Amino acid sequence: MESPVSAESLEETRLEAVRDNNVELVQDILRELSPFTHRSNTAAELSRILNQPHFQSLLETHDSVASQTCETPPSSPCAFMEPPINSVPVPADAIRMVGIRKVAGEHLGVTFRIENGELVIARILHGGMIDQQGLLHAGDIIKEVNGREVGDDPRVLQEMLQEASGSVVLKILPSYQEPHPPRQVFVKCHCDYDPANDNLIPCKEAGLQFSSGDILQIVNQEDVNWWQARHVEGGSAGLIPSQLLEEKRKAFVKKDVDLSPAGTCSNNNNIQFKMSIFNIYFDRHELLIYEEVAKVPPFRRKTLVLIGAPGVGRRSLKNKLLVSDPQHYGTTVPYTSRKPKSADRDNMMYAFTSRSKMEADIKAGHYLEHGEYDGNLYGTKNDSIHEVVEAGRICILDVSPQALKVLRTSEFLPYVVFIKAPEFEVLKAMNRSGVEAGVTKHRPDAELKRTVDESAKIQRVYGHYFDLTIVNDDLEQAYRMLKSSLEKLKGAQQWVPVGWVF
Repeated sequence: MESPVSAESLEETRLEAVRDNNVELVQDILRELSPFTHRSNTAAELSRILNQPHFQSLLETHDSVASQTCETPPSSPCAFMEPPINSVPVPADAIRMVGIRKVAGEHLGVTFRIENGELVIARILHGGMIDQQGLLHAGDIIKEVNGREVGDDPRVLQEMLQEASGSVVLKILPSYQEPHPPRQVFVKCHCDYDPANDNLIPCKEAGLQFSSGDILQIVNQEDVNWWQARHVEGGSAGLIPSQLLEEKRKAFVKKDVDLSPAGTCSNNNNIQFKMSIFNIYFDRHELLIYEEVAKVPPFRRKTLVLIGAPGVGRRSLKNKLLVSDPQHYGTTVPYTSRKPKSADRDNMMYAFTSRSKMEADIKAGHYLEHGEYDGNLYGTKNDSIHEVVEAGRICILDVSPQALKVLRTSEFLPYVVFIKAPEFEVLKAMNRSGVEAGVTKHRPDAELKRTVDESAKIQRVYGHYFDLTIVNDDLEQAYRMLKSSLEKLKGAQQWVPVGWVF
């Protein structure tokens, strides 16, 4: 039976590692294994394990720690004493050494903040190097990098880590916070964003660039101003401005800022508050930066909505679709309060009703849209859309952009196609060719210019509703593109507004 060791003898024990050059030892082993890796699965597997970056990092960290000696046994294998912080004794097992391997210039996926004079990990970007290793957590205090004190400037620490290469040893005071699992939240972006142009972002290198139409997974929303997100196609997570932050930017605007919705996020940090602008113009429903979406299996849309300025050829495309496949596509018959003419046949060109009945139905919300012309009411009734859908056909709608706010719901499940006007000179040439062929009337330049301007305005204000944009500079080509997109839609998984699913 072994005799107990006295406290006095324990204090006199000087602890030293068996060896501190294990990296060299492993390199020797790998050289010895090399001739056998092609003949032995066991040797090949051992070689693969010893070459793993995490294993190499572990060895380098061990060698770094092993080069030190301890007068008394530490309370845990990775615990080291640290002088008191702010006169408060630090527990013996508080300080930890964390080793990582990196290439110079590589971003670790971590940002820092100052807290009580210390540099603290503010966030760890999902999918980044630090997140994958799981050795650091938000709230950890960084004390040293490769034996150098970090000071109290986050930018200096970022630069120190950015320039470091090979083995990097961090001395930290852990927070012991549990990491949160990534949320399964996906959004469709309705603006372009470049962190390099954003003066508000806490770390430009940690930002995530995206374009309008991109689908992102939001993996962390704990920070009310800066979310963590990644592209669904893959890649590491980065910081993006939250919806709330973009609303704040629109509230704190310059006097000369264009307040109409645009295709780029605001990146201007030179701002001034204008309460009148905020109260009069600001509408959070129009400032749609991100739209939550869900991916669903292939399904058939109920409606095909064609949007565009007057004169871009919406009706021509609509008629070509109806004629090409009348079993698959249908459309509504507009209602009117005008009296039928002798040549009119009910439910062919128009469905006729009384003005009082139409006014009552409009008031009750039974019309998708309506208007008055030459003293008579005209409109598209919701029931007429449902009748086409219930007959097993996709209902093609040629409506005003304002109707999209009503249509883009699970009730109508629309596929929205924006028919964009070509450049002015192209549109002018198309009109001239149409006149010469006797298929259209002459349109003056002022009218053509209005079409181009109106098209740009519709795209700027309602672009976040569009599923497809087609420039109609050639009717046959535009029709083929539309048909091809509709065919692909039948067999493709689709990202749709989350409200259509839940």
